[in-house]
Amino acid sequence: MNAPFRYPTVPALLDLADPHEAARIELFVAGHGEATPFHRPAWLTAVARGSGNKALMLTLEHGPDILALLPLLEVHSPLFGRVLVSSGFGVGGGVLTTGRGQAETLFAFAEDQALRRSCPTIEVRGGLMPSGRPGWKVRRDSHCGYVADLAASDEAQLTWVPRKQRAEVRKGLAADLTVTTGTTSADREAHYAVYSESVRNLGTPVFPRRLFAEVLNAFGQDADILTIWHQGKPVSSVLSLYHRGTVMPYWGGGTHAARKLRANDRMYFELMLHARRRGCTRFDFGRSKVNSGAGEFKKNWGFEAEPLGYASWTARGAEARDADPTSSRHTARIAMWKKLPLPVANLIGPWIARGLA
Repeated sequence: MNAPFRYPTVPALLDLADPHEAARIELFVAGHGEATPFHRPAWLTAVARGSGNKALMLTLEHGPDILALLPLLEVHSPLFGRVLVSSGFGVGGGVLTTGRGQAETLFAFAEDQALRRSCPTIEVRGGLMPSGRPGWKVRRDSHCGYVADLAASDEAQLTWVPRKQRAEVRKGLAADLTVTTGTTSADREAHYAVYSESVRNLGTPVFPRRLFAEVLNAFGQDADILTIWHQGKPVSSVLSLYHRGTVMPYWGGGTHAARKLRANDRMYFELMLHARRRGCTRFDFGRSKVNSGAGEFKKNWGFEAEPLGYASWTARGAEARDADPTSSRHTARIAMWKKLPLPVANLIGPWIARGLA
């Protein structure tokens, strides 16, 4: 008798433009307990189209079955170099596996793809970390995540917020502000106007307008925009993702007027209420750098910091990539950017920001 055929376990580079392959990956992600929105083909293809970069999905295959995957965005930037990022423009991603030893195979495959594509750097956010592989560095002291359960009612949610921050929320609730949610062209215009001004004030180039549009289009009911208005003008706005009962305020900000109006405080509280009405039970405030102002803001809301694992690989003989906004190398650039007129910042910012995946 002939011996039964055994499928080999092999790494593969899947074609995300193939609807069948994209559906296979979405099914694998949907069934994996550690998956995030940033593992989804919907995310990877949207940010690729929105930034002009290339999406890659690395998998470990056993016949028709996916055993593990690693989503990557191939980024080429004249200012910040060439890099493979998992997951591009996300705060999570990384390797998803179904068994032991699979992650190391994918890390080796990623290194091979990086060298083939002249990318001397790989960055991995979350998921399993490489163990003892040459060229890799793992950090758990640079960023923290902030996640908490939502309360059962509007009143309980307000009571949950610590006293000092609750006072700020009450001021926002008492102010002459209105709230809208949606994904219409008006919602998108308001969000981009607020977000672009907010990041310019922080000294950061704004992402391409198309990036937000592609993510909203790809996620459908799993994304929306909440905006706070004062006298007909948007002052705070946030684009949020929804994943497995968790709301993730992702791209948000406020104008100069928002601080005095407590519009940002109102915005995040209203998002908590809005998310619960959508059926969410968790609020993921995203990542922040350790000891940063953003991190302290989230702690003031009652969120506890949880260290995140980040890994980076640098090819032998190459210089480590430096796209860290807190790096001394970028201090002067940030100071200069804050002084740019908003129309100028919005004109050249997207060209720079597409390399900040």
